[in-house]
Amino acid sequence: MARTRISFLSVPVDVVELNELGSEIMNIVHSGDYSQVCFVSIWDILRARTNPEYLNCLKKAALILPVSKSIVRGASFLKLPIPVRYNPFTAVISILGELDKNFCTLYLLGGRKETLKVTEKNLRTTFPNLHIVGRYVGYYSKQIEPDIVEAVRKSSPSLVLIADGIKGNQLWAYKRKKNFSSSIFLNYKDSFRIFSKRKKRVSPDIFDKGLEIWMEIIRNPAKIFLIFPFISYIFILLWYRCFRSKK
Repeated sequence: MARTRISFLSVPVDVVELNELGSEIMNIVHSGDYSQVCFVSIWDILRARTNPEYLNCLKKAALILPVSKSIVRGASFLKLPIPVRYNPFTAVISILGELDKNFCTLYLLGGRKETLKVTEKNLRTTFPNLHIVGRYVGYYSKQIEPDIVEAVRKSSPSLVLIADGIKGNQLWAYKRKKNFSSSIFLNYKDSFRIFSKRKKRVSPDIFDKGLEIWMEIIRNPAKIFLIFPFISYIFILLWYRCFRSKK
């Protein structure tokens, strides 16, 4: 089954089967163009509806993979093709595994110094054929950003894995895309902390049940206020079901 792009609440989302992710990634690598692979939650969908720059970033992305159960249920409610929901860390492992099999290259961008160091060591052990061509810590001063952009450009990696400490997240690469020509940019802010064992990944059971947001609320009670945008999402979904034609 080929990749299908749907419009979910006027925001693009891709339908990609789990067993086709690797081949999709290699097709993007072989295209030799700047591209992005984006994970989107329900909060990202709501953000894209009110942020034209972010929406355009998603429209230009090579792959848009949903991570929220609410997106899958919402697509079903709107009678759209139902996308496959991805666990972002599992997807990152799958992507790195495919690149490893094909002797591709990787650049690590973000995280704290020690976290990045441990991450690189663990990735070299786990993916011995994946050549890490460079790394740079996050939380850097604005003055040195041109040097970082130039370092990434010169190394021309197959994939740039972006973690925490990079201002703008997915928009970081999009705003600087004119500087890059042949790399995939993938942002997952928790990736280095999980690879370095500084943060536990969400268990498959919790993720499959769609309960990961409650784990975040337990760690950070202020996130309980996410209930308000979620309520607005429910009303938008109902409005689309009642008054908007399927796209």
